[in-house]
Parts: sequence; C-alpha cells; structure tokens
Amino acid sequence: MEIGLYTFADVAPGQHPGQRLRNLVEEIVLADQVGLDVFGVGEHHRPDYAVSAPTVALAAAATQTKRIRLSSAVTVLSSDDPIRVHQQFATLDGLSNGRAEIMAGRGSFIESFPLFGYDLADYDRLFAEKLGKLLALREGEVPGVHPTPVQQPIPLWIAVGGTPQSVVRAASLGLPMALAIIGGDPSRFVPFFDLYRDAWAKAGRKPGEARLSLNMHGFVAATREEAKSTFEGPHQEVMNRIGRERGWPPQGHAHFEASCGPHGHLLIGGAEEVAEKIVSLHRAFGFDRILIQMAIGAMPHGAVLKAIELMGTKVAPLVRAAVSGA
Repeated sequence: MEIGLYTFADVAPGQHPGQRLRNLVEEIVLADQVGLDVFGVGEHHRPDYAVSAPTVALAAAATQTKRIRLSSAVTVLSSDDPIRVHQQFATLDGLSNGRAEIMAGRGSFIESFPLFGYDLADYDRLFAEKLGKLLALREGEVPGVHPTPVQQPIPLWIAVGGTPQSVVRAASLGLPMALAIIGGDPSRFVPFFDLYRDAWAKAGRKPGEARLSLNMHGFVAATREEAKSTFEGPHQEVMNRIGRERGWPPQGHAHFEASCGPHGHLLIGGAEEVAEKIVSLHRAFGFDRILIQMAIGAMPHGAVLKAIELMGTKVAPLVRAAVSGA
C-alpha cells in the first residue's frame, strides 16, 4: 500500500507566494527522504493558494528527489488543454525519470472557467471531451505531440468527490480512482468503492487490477494534543472561509472534536493513533493508496516538516507492517 501527501500550498496572511513555493519544494524533498510514496500538488487560480501550475512546482522538486512519485492533485482538466497537459507531464516524467502522475478532476473551485474563457454551464461536457483527448494522447494516437514520456503511458488517476456517475466513468474507462473525503463519517463512502469495483467487473476487467485511493485531511505530531492544537486553528479558518463562499454552516470547536473522533474524517493524533486509523480505514475500504493533506491554511512550516518526518518514519512503517501482516 502506498502512503503519501498532497497539498494546495495555502498562502498564509502576509506570506509571499514565492516563499510558500520554496517551502513546498522543501516539503516534497523531505517526504522523499523519509520514504513516503507519493506527493500531490493541487491546481488553483486564487490568491489563497500558491500553485496555479502544478507541473512547474513538481519539476522544481523532481531533480532533488529520487523515489517519490510526483502527482497533480488535481489537474483541472475541464479548463485546460489536454495536449499541453500531456506535454507538461511528459516533461516532468523525463526530469523525474518516470515518476510523474496525472490526477485529473473537474475541480472544486470554478475560478479557472472564466479565467480561460470557458462557460461553467459546459462543466461536464468539457471534462468528458478533454478526458477523451487525454486518453488518446496517452496512447500515442495524436501525432506531433512531444516529448515522449519515460512511462508509456503516464499514469492517470480520476479524482472524484462522491458523484456516482464519476465513479462509474473511472471504472468503465479502466482508470484508477481517488476519492476525496473532507467531511462526515468515512464509512458513508464505502459504497462508492463498492460501486467502482462492480463497474470495473462489469467492464470485464480483472478485480486485482483495480487501483483505489483515499484523499483525506489530517495531521500528526508527537502527541494527540499537540496535533489538534496545531491543526485546529488553520484548518477551521480555511473550512469556514470556503464555507462562507458556498453557504455552508460555520464549524466550531465541537465539530472539530467530532471530526477527530473514531467516526470523524480527520486523521489526527500521535503516530500510533494516525496509523491505527489508517489501518482501520484500510479494512473498510481496501484501498491501494492513501494521500493526506496536512498543510492546510496558515500552518507553521516547521510543524509541517516535523509532521512529514513523523509520517514517513513512524506512521508509514506501522501501517505497512499492519497491512502486510493482515
């Protein structure tokens, strides 16, 4: 099982995006050094996030890392050009010697649509059309597109947020799926994995070839109390800020405490607690990969680095040992 991290590279108040980008590269390099498997970087086009071009940020880390896989999280395919997407990831794949991955999704923010001249009403049609073009590019069916990637084809994951149609599409196309859980009891999402496996089988594919990932929020520190006290303020500020934009009710301390509990969606605590919750989720979902978003909001860079170290040196070995011995 693969264990990794993802981030949107949140920009703290008063912080220049350039500094956040340099911090991001340091985080990726450390994740590689401590043995984590994957690092994903999100694409956004708004001032509270530093990365609008994930492949550029990942390329900055590619030549400083040796083993870790480098992925978008996600590439907003509906408002991008599939040819440029493939070219950029092929370039990243060459720089990293075959460690690039595309995680394509429709995105949870809409700023890229007016920015690049698209109509939000075409949201679904654009994704379907551009995904089809990207699949053709991966198979070498479009002449004149260079460079050639090291991996042929470049791995392509489909990111979903809980829409059954998206789940079935990923399975029907034979593509691995990453399911984001950012609220509620995770057990409520198990049926989406069941739906994927059912659609995968109905498409005539071998069950053992299906690949599934969970993408979740969490944080690890020396103790549960330290993890919660470090993570709560920045996490709540971000969730409530986005909630105001989308009409969600505000989240208070009681909601955060519930989210940290056994049926909550946050992976938070000391190394042993976080590892136990990941193993418990693995029993329920049977995923092949889990990616955790720890640097949410104005998180102190030093605390994030320490959390990455603990995730690689403490949490990941405990999880791998438990899963391999199950």
